[in-house]
Amino acid sequence: MTTIADAAPGARTRNRWLKDAVGRRDGAAGLLLLDTLAAIGFAAGIAGGVTAVTEQGAVLPWALLMLGMGGLRALFASLASRRGAVEAGAVKRGQRLRAVAAMLHRKAGVPIDSGLLATQAVDAVEALDGYVARFLPARRAAAIAPMLVLGATACASWVSAVILAGTLLPFVAAMILAGGAAAEESRRQFVALHRLSARFADRVRTLPVVLAFRAETRETEAVGAAAQELAKRTMRVLRVAFLSSAALEFFAALSVALVAVYCGFALLGLLPVAVPETLTLGRGFFVLALAPEFYAPMRRLAAAYHDKQAAETAADTLMPTAASERAVSMAVAAPLILRDVAIQYPGSDAPAVSHLSLRIERGETVALLGPSGSGKTSVLHLLLGLAPLSAGTIEAGGAPLVSLAGQASWAGQHPLLIAGTIRENLLLADPQAKDLAIQRAVAAAGLGPMLATRPGGLDALLDARGSGLSGGERRRIALARALLSPAPFLLLDEPTAHLDAAAEAALIATIARAAPGRTTLIATHSPALAAIATRVVHLGTAI
Repeated sequence: MTTIADAAPGARTRNRWLKDAVGRRDGAAGLLLLDTLAAIGFAAGIAGGVTAVTEQGAVLPWALLMLGMGGLRALFASLASRRGAVEAGAVKRGQRLRAVAAMLHRKAGVPIDSGLLATQAVDAVEALDGYVARFLPARRAAAIAPMLVLGATACASWVSAVILAGTLLPFVAAMILAGGAAAEESRRQFVALHRLSARFADRVRTLPVVLAFRAETRETEAVGAAAQELAKRTMRVLRVAFLSSAALEFFAALSVALVAVYCGFALLGLLPVAVPETLTLGRGFFVLALAPEFYAPMRRLAAAYHDKQAAETAADTLMPTAASERAVSMAVAAPLILRDVAIQYPGSDAPAVSHLSLRIERGETVALLGPSGSGKTSVLHLLLGLAPLSAGTIEAGGAPLVSLAGQASWAGQHPLLIAGTIRENLLLADPQAKDLAIQRAVAAAGLGPMLATRPGGLDALLDARGSGLSGGERRRIALARALLSPAPFLLLDEPTAHLDAAAEAALIATIARAAPGRTTLIATHSPALAAIATRVVHLGTAI
């Protein structure tokens, strides 16, 4: 079983993966910088209003400036939060699809690790939410916003600017120390979460065995112990997070207090040393209003720092999905090459296929001919990762290929249907398909007459067994689903079996129209169907 602890890449590799996975997303960070500029304007409004009151000037313009800048701050903060959530949602959708696809692209015969899949597709992907929505915008804004505040402060009082800058260095040192401790604790928390997910999924799957041996009490205690370990790990992560927050608040309060003391004594003329600047009441209020804003970007960053640690830990489990994705993309653009392939199922005395060598060019239509039991279906299952590769290699672009799952349209001899409408069964191939595309696929597969006589048409309900459908109707639904998919590979297993001559001829014409532009493999007994292929392969013949 692959665990998170087994795959702990270096920081450079992990950061490169996160950068590639997230991409360039600066919208929320730009809005946070606008919030900082509005804060400077708000401080100017306060300073101007205080000066106007003391000098009996016009207060209304400064009050309007304060109200306007305050409204803009609320607007920018809201827009930044919303933009971050949208960007995080897009990243999570992409990574969740990759995590599931990587599990489908596993080597044939390798069982699915339910705990790892749950950790990858749910917990690890969800850990990217805070990283994209909060941490990245806060980090990019924290690199610029304090300098903007420092520059504005220096224009009013360079001594106050020096005080603010002086408290920043020890704060950064404290954050680095706390961040290193948080990273290790976060990693341990994810390991505990993976163990709990794996144990729970395994015990649910084997629940009849657990009950048969009356081991439910023991297993309940074991799951409870794993949950307790996860709770302890989580509390340790929170303790480190609270420590970093306490360090931030200490230095933020210290900086504001020092600036307030300096401004107060300077205005009263009670400074023990002479300073080469004259501080007015307006400048003093401007500096005091800006002092908390100096640490506001760092506050946001510290509040989201745990999101960074969680994302880095999640990357340890998500990075292997990139390799599977690259392998599939190479298969799309390059010929598929099977070298001396053998397929032997567990428990079988003889291989279903042996010594098969085959080169399939991109866009080619290949018909696999042979008697029943010659392994035609097994070859298609092998390419989908559903049959074990016992010997030989499968390559795409010079690299090993695990499977075409996710890149191939498939119509098998025994189509799988889900409980739902016929439309929902078709949309499994392409959830974004438009009604026009669905109608074309239905017409091409010859489903029109059946739908015309069935109450509800495309919205007719089916159970998981497809009750009420004939074998031919099931296959037509599967073919329509395959035609609806935009996948570059089309794999068909006996699509015209058990059809009369007229229906077979119509379906052959449909397949002939659908095959161009795709790499198509057809397992068939029909010479008429094989005739539309660019090449016919008899299994057992070396190519």
